[in-house]
Amino acid sequence: MAEKQRRKPGETREKLMNAALALVGKGRHFASLGIREVTRQAGVVPTSFYRHFRNMDDLGLQLVDELGLVLRRMMREARANVLQADKLIDESVGIFISHARNKRSFFMFMAQGLAGESRAVQEGIRSEMRYFASELANDLRRLKVADHLSDADLDMTCDLVVRSVAFSLTDILGISPDDDYQEEQVRQRTARFLQLIFVGAANWKSQS
Repeated sequence: MAEKQRRKPGETREKLMNAALALVGKGRHFASLGIREVTRQAGVVPTSFYRHFRNMDDLGLQLVDELGLVLRRMMREARANVLQADKLIDESVGIFISHARNKRSFFMFMAQGLAGESRAVQEGIRSEMRYFASELANDLRRLKVADHLSDADLDMTCDLVVRSVAFSLTDILGISPDDDYQEEQVRQRTARFLQLIFVGAANWKSQS
């Protein structure tokens, strides 16, 4: 009889993380998930959970790390496509919506985590958002956008941009995947929000 194929290192860990995301994608809130439910979804025994994670918060933090990789890929795509300042908003919003649609469960996890019960997961996501805002500030300096702003005011502007986009997640995730009209409405509305922020920033006078 053929010997049972051994699991590859990390395979069970990946199954558990994918199982949690699959449950979130089905409408479950991450904060309400239990270890038995996740292991059942993953098709592994509950005791195997503790070989990879201390608790559900620990699994959530690992998902935050994976979310960070998704956001960084999104950032790289935006940098490759956005070479002119006047296209910055429309192109970036379009890329964000595309990633939110293709990685729906990850972004549902992000939206839940921002207002979730787990302080560790919430702070992990907010840390990723702060990193995203700092990288946006670097890009704006490179594109020579808002050169009149002090570093502190530029950082505040970018923080406001990231918060606005994150807030729009609830609208994006509430759209049926095949509803192109509503998706375009959300894209336009989000772009307008950001345009208003940059109009305000353009007329803002930093204190010397």
